[in-house]
Amino acid sequence: MGEGMPADTELRALAATIQSCTDCQLHQARKLAVPGEGPADSAVMFIGEGPGFHENEQGRPFVGAAGRFLEELLASVGLTRQQVFICNVVKCRPPGNRDPLPEETDACAKYLEAQIRIIHPRIIVTLGRFSMARFFPGARISAIHGKARQIGGRTVVAMYHPAAALHQPSLRTTVEADFAVLGPLLQAAAAPPAEPDPAADAKQLSLF
Repeated sequence: MGEGMPADTELRALAATIQSCTDCQLHQARKLAVPGEGPADSAVMFIGEGPGFHENEQGRPFVGAAGRFLEELLASVGLTRQQVFICNVVKCRPPGNRDPLPEETDACAKYLEAQIRIIHPRIIVTLGRFSMARFFPGARISAIHGKARQIGGRTVVAMYHPAAALHQPSLRTTVEADFAVLGPLLQAAAAPPAEPDPAADAKQLSLF
């Protein structure tokens, strides 16, 4: 990717590279690669595990039932999916929706690293065990879900995957509770910077 290239241009170029990637066996059965989507300057990034059936058909992340649940969760804290960047650890669908293999996550790691570098999010939310392992190796999601940690200058939060939560009512309740706690943090990160207030600045100066 070109040095000094605008972030949105660099992100589109990376997506084109991902769409033609043949670095692991997942490309053999894919219909469409799923690079991810969202603004290049997103303050919040969600990282799932891998595309499912609907994602493979449409080339977009989280467009099935899990995606609808994620949109509900975002709405519950006053956000839309257009305000955040959403992607996966692996960019092509594992056959039969099986778990990604280590060699597959390794092959895709460079793309995820590039996305994080280009977007430079303030908050990263991992969805599921495989994306969690990227930031919390050896951790158990049952022990750390919903807890914000500082890693490399960013806030990283591990959460259960929406798909798992849809199949287990107790996990759904847990994910909803985690989002409620994280709501103010996510909203603050996604909000545009406040416009300068000349009147407030003048008032501040008058104090000296």
